[in-house]
Amino acid sequence: MLNRCYKLLSLSILASLSPFSHSAFAQDLSHNTSDNHQENAYETLIVTGTRSQARTQFDTMSPMDVFSSDEMDDTASSELVDILTTLAPSFNVQRLPMNDGLVFVRPATLRGLSPDHTMVLINGKRRHRSALLGSNGAQGADLAQIPAAAIKRIEVLRDGAAAQYGSDAIAGVINIILDNTIGVEGYTQAGQYFEGDGLEWQTALRAGMKLGGDGHLSATLEYTDAEMTSRSRQRGDAIDFELQTGIKVKDPVQNWGQPERSALRLALNAETYIGATRWYGFSTYGESEGVSDFNWRNPLSTSAYKPSPDNYPDYDLHKLYPAGFSPKFGQDDQDFAFTTGFDGDITADFSWDASMSMGSSRIGYMLDESINASLGTDSPTSFYLGELKQREVNANLDFVYQWTNSLFAYPTNVAFGLETREETYQVSAGDYASYAVGLAAQEGLPSGSNGFPGYSPQQAGKYKQRSYAGYVDVEMPINEQFTTGVALRYEDFSEFGDTLDGKVSMRYELSYDLALRGTVSTGFRAPTPGQLESTRTSQGLDTMTLNLFTSGRLAPTSPVAQYFGAQPLQAEESTSYTLGMTMRTDNGFNGSIDVYQIDVDNRFGQSQRYNVTDEIRQELLSQGVASAESFTSVNFYTNAFDTRTRGIDVAGNYTFTTSYGDIRVAGAVNYNDTQVTKQDGTIGDSGVVRIEDGLPKFNGNLSASWQRNSWEYFARLRYYGKWTDSADQASGQLYQDFGSEMLMDISATWHYSDALKARLGIENLFNSYPDEATLQASRGLIYSRHAPYDTDGGQYYIRFDYKF
Repeated sequence: MLNRCYKLLSLSILASLSPFSHSAFAQDLSHNTSDNHQENAYETLIVTGTRSQARTQFDTMSPMDVFSSDEMDDTASSELVDILTTLAPSFNVQRLPMNDGLVFVRPATLRGLSPDHTMVLINGKRRHRSALLGSNGAQGADLAQIPAAAIKRIEVLRDGAAAQYGSDAIAGVINIILDNTIGVEGYTQAGQYFEGDGLEWQTALRAGMKLGGDGHLSATLEYTDAEMTSRSRQRGDAIDFELQTGIKVKDPVQNWGQPERSALRLALNAETYIGATRWYGFSTYGESEGVSDFNWRNPLSTSAYKPSPDNYPDYDLHKLYPAGFSPKFGQDDQDFAFTTGFDGDITADFSWDASMSMGSSRIGYMLDESINASLGTDSPTSFYLGELKQREVNANLDFVYQWTNSLFAYPTNVAFGLETREETYQVSAGDYASYAVGLAAQEGLPSGSNGFPGYSPQQAGKYKQRSYAGYVDVEMPINEQFTTGVALRYEDFSEFGDTLDGKVSMRYELSYDLALRGTVSTGFRAPTPGQLESTRTSQGLDTMTLNLFTSGRLAPTSPVAQYFGAQPLQAEESTSYTLGMTMRTDNGFNGSIDVYQIDVDNRFGQSQRYNVTDEIRQELLSQGVASAESFTSVNFYTNAFDTRTRGIDVAGNYTFTTSYGDIRVAGAVNYNDTQVTKQDGTIGDSGVVRIEDGLPKFNGNLSASWQRNSWEYFARLRYYGKWTDSADQASGQLYQDFGSEMLMDISATWHYSDALKARLGIENLFNSYPDEATLQASRGLIYSRHAPYDTDGGQYYIRFDYKF
């Protein structure tokens, strides 16, 4: 463990937010800057990246993106994951239609690493994880639950920061600063795709007022309602079924696209002073519900249509679903977070902060228009499948001491503190019919609700993990030009042991407008209780045979998983390096170039699928695994590989004034390449392809805004590089390479007054679509569901903003 810290021989940043500054820094340090498109982001004071006084983006010692609320408004979506992937080339998110819970809680990645390699903060405090174990088992925060209308700005630290923040901050940190502006403002927006579907309504209202002499209180309400989209063709076997039987079927029999969904999101943000001590508190709440299609069940090939002469002689699924059926998968979820704390001064140069946070994510699943064929005529057609819940409690005690000495040009910033965190993951069983193995299973009829077998009592459980941490973070201004920093963090986890990580940093100012910066750090990510203990049953459709297959994801502690090579999960460990340059000019140009390398050992992921024998099926049934009698394969979570990620970030903006109005041009490019450097074969070739080529290596955007009198015009070009798709099949993996894609967005905004403006916008102006997913065309799918961009074509929207 100590040997990992000896790697810290080079440059780094004290990349951490000041969660303990008793001044207004912790909430918002940009009171004296405007939040319009002409704002110079490099002069905006930011709080992510230092435990000392806030810095400008030019002064930071790590790569940093800062996005204002106005920049966020230039996107059609209200979901934060879509906003970030539009603004930041190093940030990726996928739509994932017809992919169980991933269609509602979409995993987002920074620098191509796992979704749970990025830590999310709100006002500098850690955000809880989602209850969903998503892509490859990753369990990150659900950014979509945070109302975008409540946000002042977003600061994205593109650098490893586990030595300051703790587990998860391997790829970087996203810090969301809530708005504390006094006044009332809101918006209403309506939009639709060129195809005539996906109608979405958005509305939000935020009100802020003074609280006490120097405090504030603000509240935000945001509501969205979106209809489904469908980019589907009729399945070939559905056409054949109609010709053979004369029974009319729906066209298409299943919809590939975004789900029907509605969401309500709330936020509160407050602070006030009690004497010289500041009290602060903030909270978010979100609830949503949605419905998505599953694969169509063909009566000619689906085993649920078999008769049950011995146990249910009256059972005949042809009468109930004569044209087949496509189960409707639904989710309802609730997300809640609350943080409160006090801070103040012990002396003029010694401050403290004590805080506590609590967060929870609850996800419930439902299935309609389905059947548990093993129950025959006793089966319902609607099922409650069970519930997932993640709960976290954090407590922090932090101190900052400004040490004045003769060694350095300015006071040395010494920060230290303690943290404890408890995570609880809970799986609750569904109703009996959703997981039951009925009598007809003996005759070959499948058990469990068809499409998504419910969680059984044996799969249900409650799992906990507690951690304790201590850190020290020192920032030393050697002279006017040279600043260095060192940070160390020790953390002990109840379920896997302890870790010691560190970071060294440097920034050297070559001139007033040009500086070099760099980092070296070690990091870690501890496996979560859900990853350690939970199990899951899922179903899919084989593209080649169009037959359903059922697979199981087992806990690593399962005897069956261990038979195939599963080992106890360990913490992922990383070593990160960055080296960059940042610059600015007096005529309005700012830019940065940063190269980086991130080595992750014991990388967490999902094993390849292993075929199941009759003997293994019986063992799984004895463990209470739902639908195990129809399993064709199983997999499990593993630490069986290492990766190396190398890349470069280039960003810049130029703001200038002409006789024709104010103009701002901004651009960013990210090249990111991940290679599997070591593996034991557990993840298989398909796992390697997904990690190395499943996302574009090259992304970029270029935008320009022009404001003249009461009109503002905006245009943005988004570029996504080549990538490779893979499809899980019972008979093996299928791969398809996709070319690059370029999308254009435009908008025009009329500022009627300071209190009212209207915007007309179009995203994907030229209605561009990617290459068709030919290898999955038999399923009615036109465009890959794993695409790193929206595949529903162009959309237009109109938006009205108002202030009081």
